[in-house]
Amino acid sequence: MEKRINIPELEPAAYKALAGLESYMATVDINGIMKELIKIRASQINGCAYCINMHTLDARKLGETEKRIYLLNAWREVEGLYSEEERAVLALTEEMTLIANGGVSDETYQKAKSLFSDNQLAQIMVAIITINGWNRMCIATLVQPD
Repeated sequence: MEKRINIPELEPAAYKALAGLESYMATVDINGIMKELIKIRASQINGCAYCINMHTLDARKLGETEKRIYLLNAWREVEGLYSEEERAVLALTEEMTLIANGGVSDETYQKAKSLFSDNQLAQIMVAIITINGWNRMCIATLVQPD
C-alpha cells in the first residue's frame, strides 16, 4: 500500500473540528455501550478496519460481550440479544450510513422517536454522523489498525 496524506498533520484545525464532535459525544445522554454499537455498526458497513478494531476494543472495556459484538452485523436475525432501543438505533445507523439508498425511512425515524427524547435522538444522529466522518477519513487515507 502506498502511503497517503496525513490529515491531522496537514490540516490540524479540520482534525480538531472532527475531534470536537467526538469530545461533545462524551457529554451526551447516550450510554457508552450504545455509542460503541453505533460506531462498530457504521464502521462495519463502511469497511473501516481501524475503527472496527478500536471500537470493538472500547466496547469490551465497557463490558460488551463477545457474542453481541460478533453478531452485530446480523442483529436483525437474532431475537432477544439487542434491546428494542438498540435495535432502533442500529436501524437508524444503517439507514443514515447508507443514506444514498433512500434516506431514513419514516418507520425507522418514528420508531427511534418513540423510544428517545428529541434531544437523545439528535445526539444519536450526531453520533452516527461523527463515526461516518471518522470512517471516511480513515478509509480514504488508509489508516491501519494497531
